[in-house]
Amino acid sequence: MKQLFSFILCLVMTSPVFSQSKLSNVTAPPALSAIKESDLHHDIFALASDAMRGRRAGTLDELRAAAWVAQQAQKAGLKPAGDDSTYFQFFSLERHVTADNSEIKINGTHLQLWKDAWVIDPVNATVNGNVVWLSSLGDTAKPEINGSIVAMNIFPPTPVPPSWVSLWGFRYIYIAVLQQARVLKAHGAKAVVLVADSTASAQLTPMEHVLDFEEGSYDLEGDNVKLKNNMPVILVSRNNANALQQPGATFTANLYQNSFIYPSVNVVAAVPGTDANLKKEYVLFSGHHDHDGVGNPLNGDSIWNGADDNASVSVALLAIGRAWVKKPGKRSALFVWHGAEERGLLGSRWYAQHPTVSKESIVAVINGDMIGRNNPDSAALLGVTPPHRNSMDLVNAAYTANQQTGRFKIDTTWDNAAHPEHWYFRSDHLPYAQAGIPSIMFSTLLHPDYHTPRDEPQRIDMAKLTRMTKWMYATGWMVSNTAIRPALDPNFKLER
Repeated sequence: MKQLFSFILCLVMTSPVFSQSKLSNVTAPPALSAIKESDLHHDIFALASDAMRGRRAGTLDELRAAAWVAQQAQKAGLKPAGDDSTYFQFFSLERHVTADNSEIKINGTHLQLWKDAWVIDPVNATVNGNVVWLSSLGDTAKPEINGSIVAMNIFPPTPVPPSWVSLWGFRYIYIAVLQQARVLKAHGAKAVVLVADSTASAQLTPMEHVLDFEEGSYDLEGDNVKLKNNMPVILVSRNNANALQQPGATFTANLYQNSFIYPSVNVVAAVPGTDANLKKEYVLFSGHHDHDGVGNPLNGDSIWNGADDNASVSVALLAIGRAWVKKPGKRSALFVWHGAEERGLLGSRWYAQHPTVSKESIVAVINGDMIGRNNPDSAALLGVTPPHRNSMDLVNAAYTANQQTGRFKIDTTWDNAAHPEHWYFRSDHLPYAQAGIPSIMFSTLLHPDYHTPRDEPQRIDMAKLTRMTKWMYATGWMVSNTAIRPALDPNFKLER
């Protein structure tokens, strides 16, 4: 991480020059003083407290946090805009896990699940037979691969993730496994057994609790189609390599998956606009209220509070809501605190598919994710650089609003399609952009406490959080009060 931040500090982060936009002539927002550091401080210490137990999606802790957000929105004067005239939009998560009674054997010897063998994706499958051992992917020309159980050593992924990239161990293993399994499946393998290398072995035990293979997979109920007809892929420990290479080696796997349905919820509130016609349109302010719950302890702390990720934006939206109530814009403001973002952007995916207002009435999405850490004078925008940019008008509004408020040095390097973090694809603006709505993301980027119990409210730079909140507010205000809504860029198409 230190290497990452040193690299970023060496970059030129001055704002690019954009042409004048039809959104740039709107006056500065009138209620900046309503966004108070003291309110943000109070709210983030409540939402990211141990009492919320990390707000893990699909748990009572997430629902408790959502109820707290809705209560604060009501106190601020925001109107309910969820389902059935409430502040809530419930949806269901479907979780799939490998069942404990799954059985894996090499040459008749049992392997202990999650200690000697790791099932990459949950699947119902029974495989039994001789092993075809490959020394390299160059051996895939062997005709006996088709319909066989194929085993080989895992090789480093191409390219290897940079050493400073977040969640490095999981990425190394998962990318390597997917790359090899994809090739072997294309050559007809009916099951794949990969032997961990020294790097993968070192990463398996301390792997992050929300991204280990035992955790399984989450999706919206009914959407997890990849589990159907899935080829079994199993990673085994290094000491099994010799057994798999013995003449006549056999492999047996009886794999079962369990599925569970959990509730999650978006919190949705609104402030009506003042213009008789424009009030029918909405500027959507977006963030997520969930985090990672209770997991592996670090220095005796097992609660992953997620103060920056993403209580920082959750409380920012409350502050923006208070400012909007004090002085509404011409267009209405819509506030969506998404659930289950950490499980795969599930709340925003649900809302983009089932908005509580007409999709056509949403003129822009102002999304934030982690806005309270790192250098006080810099911040990042995503959705600025093609192919991620889908509205130059919205980008111009954000740059103009920055000059009116935070005056940050804006880093756009993380928006580059080649950036190894793929940060653009990891937050709640994405489903809206995919749905053809102008969308942008505000962030102050990752830090060493990301996805650890050290992401605590006392580590938040409150002054910076206040400036970031005002910047998001000013951007939305500009969009709300211009006569013409921001246009979509022609031929917008993401790289994946």
